[in-house]
Amino acid sequence: MTDSKTPSIHSGSPQGHVVRPTCDAELREAIELAFDYRGDVTIERKSGESILCFVFNRSAEGSPAWLEVFPSDGVGAVKIPYTDVAAIAFTGEDTASGKSWEAWHAKKESERQAESDRVEAEARARGHL
Repeated sequence: MTDSKTPSIHSGSPQGHVVRPTCDAELREAIELAFDYRGDVTIERKSGESILCFVFNRSAEGSPAWLEVFPSDGVGAVKIPYTDVAAIAFTGEDTASGKSWEAWHAKKESERQAESDRVEAEARARGHL
C-alpha cells in the first residue's frame, strides 16, 4: 500500500485514509480491511467510477476474486471483481472505532460493580448486613 495516508491494520481505525494497492497482496489486505471496517468506503474502480458503499462480503478464492457491496444509493448488492479495484478510501465514520472488547468488558464490569454496591446498600438499610 503506497498512499502516504496508508493505515496500519494494527494502529486503530483506517477512517480518513486512502489505500492504493500496488500488488495483489496489498489489494487483498486492503479489501480485508474494508470488510472489517464498520463504515462506508469509497471504491475507485479502474474505469474511473467511484462507488460510496458498505463492504459486506468478499471472496479471495476462485476466479475471479470478488467483493460485494451495498452502494449508498440503495440499488441493491453489487459484486465487484478484485481486479477492478484501483483504490479504497475509508470515507465514512467508523462506527466501531474505540469500541474494543476491552472497553466493553470494562464498562460491563463497572455496571456489575455499581449494581453490587446498590444491592449491598439496600441490604444494609434493611439491617441484613
